[in-house]
Amino acid sequence: MPQPTSFGDQLRRYRELAGLTQEQLAEQAGLTANAIGALERGERRRPYPHTVQLLATALKLSEEQRVALIATLQRR
Repeated sequence: MPQPTSFGDQLRRYRELAGLTQEQLAEQAGLTANAIGALERGERRRPYPHTVQLLATALKLSEEQRVALIATLQRR
């Protein structure tokens, strides 16, 4: 499977691996489902660092996964 290249693609991949809907992730991260959807669709391409931390914590990402998610933002 090709490695996701955008933040939104990577976020969706991690969310699906965690078995969460957008709504469930939003609730766990303290965000709205609309915000999760906008990030996954690439409508919001530069999330705040605090938002990235909330998402990584809610998804229970490993340090390696967290770094990979952040790296998608730095490739732009």
